[in-house]
Amino acid sequence: MITEHEKQQRHQARQQRLKAQVDAAVARASIEKGLLLVITGNGKGKSTAGFGTVARAVGHGLTAAVVQFIKGGWECGERNLLQQHGVEFSVMATGFTWDTQDKAADIAAAERVWQDAERFLADDSIDVVLLDELTYMLSYHYLPLERIEQALVNRPAKQHVVITGRACHRRILELADTVSEIAAVKHAFDQGVKAQRGLDW
Repeated sequence: MITEHEKQQRHQARQQRLKAQVDAAVARASIEKGLLLVITGNGKGKSTAGFGTVARAVGHGLTAAVVQFIKGGWECGERNLLQQHGVEFSVMATGFTWDTQDKAADIAAAERVWQDAERFLADDSIDVVLLDELTYMLSYHYLPLERIEQALVNRPAKQHVVITGRACHRRILELADTVSEIAAVKHAFDQGVKAQRGLDW
């Protein structure tokens, strides 16, 4: 029969081994560089996670800019908040493709906001750039992959970029330093619950 004291000793020994492993990993991580993060997958929360990263950066006094692809002209809680803290936004504002039903107009809108994205990605005074739902611009063939790759590769060395959206192109995944995939397990909308202000937008 193992006593409580022995259980505590075993637990402490496991935690000490774990701490040693973590400390060694932290000591090895000495590189500082601008990171490319991709948040993809079919689950809800990709844009939310991207905006959370921007909010964290701004909270630490970093500068940020946001490009929103796909989004329509409706109110955006994150934009309402972050613009008050000097975050510049460029918004495609056409809505979803099933709303516009006009591919030529969507491509023209994508080109307009991508020009802003290229400006942000060339500006070394901007610490973090969020390219929200950029992945769809490649899936729908609205923007050329090579042009996006070039802007990402040639950005300032210390600039961080976050890309969100489903089905991220494999070449963007290869460029990325960190890739997270959000899985769709359950969604209130599938049970007939409408998108709600302050939670969904």
